[in-house]
Amino acid sequence: MMKRIAMAALIALSACQSSGDFSPDGLPGRAVSPSDDIDGLIVGHRLMEGGEYELALRAYYRSIAERGPTVDALSAIGSANLRLGRLGQAEQMLNRAIEFDPEFVPAINNLGVVMVERHEWSQAAHLFRTAFALDSGRSEEIRQNLRLALANLGNPGYDAENNNDNFALVRRGNGRFLLLATP
Repeated sequence: MMKRIAMAALIALSACQSSGDFSPDGLPGRAVSPSDDIDGLIVGHRLMEGGEYELALRAYYRSIAERGPTVDALSAIGSANLRLGRLGQAEQMLNRAIEFDPEFVPAINNLGVVMVERHEWSQAAHLFRTAFALDSGRSEEIRQNLRLALANLGNPGYDAENNNDNFALVRRGNGRFLLLATP
């Protein structure tokens, strides 16, 4: 009888052990599988907010490696490259995002910002018009970007002497940026 009670107590105690906090290798706090791991996009977005663009870029690439290319990840990589001043890479990734989803407004808007940085006002105005239409005019940031592109497009006297290169990119969430002219 004592043996049965001891065995029941041992079984009950072993059933109380929590195994949810440990991975298969016995280390606490580690993900069991890649799907349980922290999403690289979320990490990347937080790093972008903190101004850590190179680290954000790595997080976005990790997200693509783990989950495959998505419009969000491609657009985020383009946005990080834009913030790093890598216009060619930003343009390439934003174009890939638009090919993936031709109606993804943040990628279209950010590609317009790349065109503004390159002083390609006609292309920028076209992209901002498209983003504005797809967004149904709800985004004030896109409206301001479109106004800026149209103002510079309609100004034939625009040249290097009158150029105001004082632009600031302001993150507005969800991979969207607002281009502001500063005094």
